[in-house]
Amino acid sequence: MDLITPAEGIARERASDFGLASHGIANTRCAYWNLPAEALYEEIVFRGEGRIVSGGAIAVSTGAHSSRAAADKFVVHEPSCADLVWWGEYNRPLAAEKFDELLARMTGFLQGRDVFVQDLYACAQDDYRLPLRLVTERAWHSLFVRNMFAAPVSRDAHREHVPQLTVIAAPSFRAQESIDGTRTSTVIALDLDRGLCLVAGTEYAGELKKSVFTALNYLLPRQGVLSMHCSANVGDDGSSALFFGLSGTGKTTLSADPTRSLVGDDEHGWSDEGIFNHENGCYAKVIRLSPRSEPQIHAATTRFGTVLENVVFDETTRHVDLNDATRTENTRASYPLDFIDHAVPSRTAGHPKNIVLLTCDAQGVLPPIARLTSAQALYQFVSGYTSKIAGTEAGSGVDPEITFSACFGAPFMVLHPRVYADLLRAKIELHGTTCWLLNTGWTGGPFGIGERISIEHTRALLAAALSGGLDDTDYREDAVFGFEVPQHCPGVPDELLRPETTWASEHEYWTRYHELALRFAGNFRKLEEEMVGAGA
Repeated sequence: MDLITPAEGIARERASDFGLASHGIANTRCAYWNLPAEALYEEIVFRGEGRIVSGGAIAVSTGAHSSRAAADKFVVHEPSCADLVWWGEYNRPLAAEKFDELLARMTGFLQGRDVFVQDLYACAQDDYRLPLRLVTERAWHSLFVRNMFAAPVSRDAHREHVPQLTVIAAPSFRAQESIDGTRTSTVIALDLDRGLCLVAGTEYAGELKKSVFTALNYLLPRQGVLSMHCSANVGDDGSSALFFGLSGTGKTTLSADPTRSLVGDDEHGWSDEGIFNHENGCYAKVIRLSPRSEPQIHAATTRFGTVLENVVFDETTRHVDLNDATRTENTRASYPLDFIDHAVPSRTAGHPKNIVLLTCDAQGVLPPIARLTSAQALYQFVSGYTSKIAGTEAGSGVDPEITFSACFGAPFMVLHPRVYADLLRAKIELHGTTCWLLNTGWTGGPFGIGERISIEHTRALLAAALSGGLDDTDYREDAVFGFEVPQHCPGVPDELLRPETTWASEHEYWTRYHELALRFAGNFRKLEEEMVGAGA
């Protein structure tokens, strides 16, 4: 039926003069430009894409894909980037002509269909602000990206907007492996030269934000800016801290500290002026979210404007159940940054006084916290050891899986890890930043035998590190990695700081710890071989 949708009458009120034809998109039924959250809610409900739940959030399902399809990401192999890109598992080469054919088929697919357009900005620091355009088949994706990035503030700014990076997302479109050279019918293809990304065959919204992050990881380091997969906050004294870590290791939870101001929860740049958020929103994992341990994030799940992905709710009462993992362990909430109390309005801060490398050690052998030299910090940064938490990436199981993810974000790093490590080393040494390794994983034994370190103890360790409470305590040298482990910390049992004493068998502890060290060495050797092969 040819029905008029709720926002059709205002669809072009905020249209840019730089139209969709510039991207090869033509003959759409209707293009909805820069709709606010209220209008997008009406479109989402009208189209049956989601339901309004208790508190006012909108709940949606991502269908078959409830996590990132990291194995389906491609980068166009062309002269301007061929010698720069870290080709391999996460940056698979795609011929330029294949990308062009895929683009032509996708834009043809969109003819006669509705699309939603959001013209936005990434990067809070003006010198590096990147104009974005996100063209989506789904209205809820338009709300998602509007949560995640900053919008123009005036009608003229909308009209004059010219994107430097455009993402076109058509989840209903299916790539053809034999035609497009893809691995499956799902594809995320990025043309760095043209500033164009295609996302097809998946509704998982994380692909949209991570596509922007991937592009920034290519663009910013070439301007001397370290692009980082980390959260950031700042204390009352103005001292900022960075938290590196993969999804599920505590990045979002630990940075959303009510005693500190949040700069951002996932992606940042570090320039000569300080740190800045790439985004304007948060994308938090919410499975089994605790209102006691994570009150600010929990409160955000009940607000109008929040998008809840794959969260189970009662169809009658509309009450959500954050403990229900029926659909996925990777349930998510997307919401504007200002939903968090004490968020920094500018989304910027000074050079970090502390860097915290988060690892979720499912082996149960690493100490809960350790102070690192700059060389040790770089080794841990390049290694990116953690346990892949269930549901964050296609193929991950229920149990935590040992993984080494370079720079704590290998799937998004376009350049070789050495590039990011060199930038990090220079900035740490220039600004005298103190580095810590914080283990949010297990103690008393590996997963299945030991228990996870409590959030209360983790918060106490982190608070002491950031406040200087660990500056004057006694330290011991770790027998395997050589970093410094504090002997005491207020609010934390001394035995927790000596994990070998928490195991039933100390011999088994040391056996397991040395096995982990061998894994580190093997992973680092592989990275060194890649550097030699690339001529780095």
